[in-house]
Amino acid sequence: MPLELRIGDIIKLKKKHPCGGYHWEVTRTGIDIGLKCLCCGRKVLVPRVKIEKRIKQIIKRD
Repeated sequence: MPLELRIGDIIKLKKKHPCGGYHWEVTRTGIDIGLKCLCCGRKVLVPRVKIEKRIKQIIKRD
């Protein structure tokens, strides 16, 4: 069963982004998950399967 992610959720990943940030905001859901780095503002699209393995913690839910 897929993990329930909603637009606006703040998540912490296991590995840090090259800018040094761990926290991401969910900007899109579906087969691919859109994420925005809260440190540098970079936006990325990642397959849902990869994100579900890399999530360490869901910090804030709207």
